[in-house]
Parts: sequence; C-alpha cells; structure tokens
Amino acid sequence: MLKSKKMLSIPSRLFLVMVIFGFMSACKKELVSSTITSVWTPMPIIPDSSNFKSYLGLGDSYTIGQSVNADQRFPVQTAALLTQNSVQMKLPEIIATTGWTTGNLISALFNYTPVKTYDFVSLLIGVNNQYQRRSQDEYRIEFANLLNKAIFYAGNRKNRVFVLSIPDYSVTPFAQNSDTARISMEINIFNSINKEITLANGVTYLDITPISREARTDASLIASDGLHPSSKQYERWAALLAPMMKAAL
Repeated sequence: MLKSKKMLSIPSRLFLVMVIFGFMSACKKELVSSTITSVWTPMPIIPDSSNFKSYLGLGDSYTIGQSVNADQRFPVQTAALLTQNSVQMKLPEIIATTGWTTGNLISALFNYTPVKTYDFVSLLIGVNNQYQRRSQDEYRIEFANLLNKAIFYAGNRKNRVFVLSIPDYSVTPFAQNSDTARISMEINIFNSINKEITLANGVTYLDITPISREARTDASLIASDGLHPSSKQYERWAALLAPMMKAAL
C-alpha cells in the first residue's frame, strides 16, 4: 500500500493527459470550497509504443483529486499499485473537473472525445447532481449514457470498466451547518441508481461510500479544504480498485 505522502515511482516513459473543461455556469452551485479551484486544458496524446496499460478516469472533483497532489489522486495511486504488482501502467488520463454534474461530463466528452481504446476506465460521478438538487430521473438517464460511453472507451470490454460509488460529504466540516441527514439519505438514493444501472450492465461496482463515512470520526481522511478526501482516503480506494483491475486482465 502506498504511503500518503510519497508516491511509488512509475517509469518515466509514462505520460499524463489531464483534461479540465471549465465551462460551469457562474450561477450554478458547485460542491467546492470557496478557496480551491481546479483547472486543466486538453493536451495532445503522445504516442507510446510500449505495452504499458492505459487507464482513463472519468468524473468530477473526486477523480481530479481536488486539494491533493497530482500523484495522490486515486487513479494515479491505483496505477502505481498496479505497476508495483507487475502490471506496467501509463499514467492515467483524466477527464474530470470540480463541480461537474453528469450533464457537464457528457458535454465535455462531446467536445473532447477520447480517440483510443483504454485498458481500464473508471467512472465516479453524481455528487454535484445531488448538491445542485437535480432530479434523480435526469441522473438515471445521464449516468446510463456515461456508463455506455465508458464501456465504449474500454473497447466494449465491460470487465475493464469500474464504477465507484459517490462519497458521503455529509460527514465533512464543509457540511456541518447543513442538513446532514438529508445529504446522506440523498447520496444513498443516487448511489442506488448508479449501482442498479452498473450491475444491470454487467460492470464492476466498487462501494467506497462506507470508507468516506469513516471521516466522521477520522479527520485524516479529509483533505485540508475540509470537504474532499485526503490522499489517505484515496489510498484506501486504490487498494480496493487495483486488485479488481488486475483480475480483469
């Protein structure tokens, strides 16, 4: 398992493509602390003739790793663990931005469509649908759309796609003056939707929500912004995800 402050080395041949598509309307609420933002722009994919495995991470602040270092994001920690366990990995490509809903991610993929097949694809999206009080019916439709895209990006290999549940931010300092019972209940509802769709499509589902709820009594699982997961929490996600990915090969 990785240490939270030090990233295991990945061969220097690996290349990272991060895509941040910051078009969220200023009038929309975003689940983000007032002093933290994340920004990325598309970068050209550099050809790599090696046999290293590729990984595409789709999502929002939890995938881009708001408030942690780049090497502490859960996709990067997952790739490092795989490399440590004899699965040579490229650095993950990430299409995610803090504040994105399912609709935002769909729009981003329309404007920046991945042009290759990935060995692994992860999808974690929905907390901002809940935070913005968007409808569950809309989420159901858009999540199914995104899952189909994820399967396509994995070369229609459903066993190479991994959906992570939405963390519960009701236990964080950010939410301490909010209706935490309502937040937790709604997170459960949105997770029941994404789990139902995921399993119905024969895709692996990783429930990391219980880990996120441990932050109620373990502050080390929360980043310095008081809202997002810490590198330690992402390390625990990666420790569960990496073996699943290796088993899928």
